[in-house]
Amino acid sequence: MSAWDKYQLYVYVAVVALLSWWLVQLTMHEDTVDVMVAQDSPDFFSNGYYKKQMDLDGLPKNELQAAKMTHSRERGDTHLEKPVMTLYSPEQAPWVIVADNAVLARNGDDLQLLGDNLISREAFKRNAALTLKSRDLNVKLSTHFAKTDAWAEIVSPPNKTSGTGMEATFVSPIRLKFFSKVKGRYEIK
Repeated sequence: MSAWDKYQLYVYVAVVALLSWWLVQLTMHEDTVDVMVAQDSPDFFSNGYYKKQMDLDGLPKNELQAAKMTHSRERGDTHLEKPVMTLYSPEQAPWVIVADNAVLARNGDDLQLLGDNLISREAFKRNAALTLKSRDLNVKLSTHFAKTDAWAEIVSPPNKTSGTGMEATFVSPIRLKFFSKVKGRYEIK
């Protein structure tokens, strides 16, 4: 009996073991790549998204509509295309916020309006109509506070104020603050 005949079985078992180990390593690498892609992908989305939130008394608190909504599993934020947000306050006309795109943070309170945006309120009782045009606005939904470093314009006919950088609070009493290059046109009756 030759040495090959004696150890042939052991050589075959060793080769099969090496091939098995190599295949396990290959499939583990492919699984890792798939998991990395899955973690960064959205966990849910909606076309024609609509959400209405009520306060403790059952009255509307806010309303959100968007052409498309995508929620990120990893970051927990929500991306919105063509969003329209309506904020309700007692004894006031609702504020309507329209933007090109928006990102709602994981906490559900911080809303970044990306691109051109428009915030408006119709006239109601003693409050005049008000329109705010800007870009890249950060809104704190719980306090109705908005801030931008970009150009902004506020129109309450026949008055108009514009400037670079702005902070605004949209609950009574309404507070507006511009940071630089402020221009205004006011008509007094």
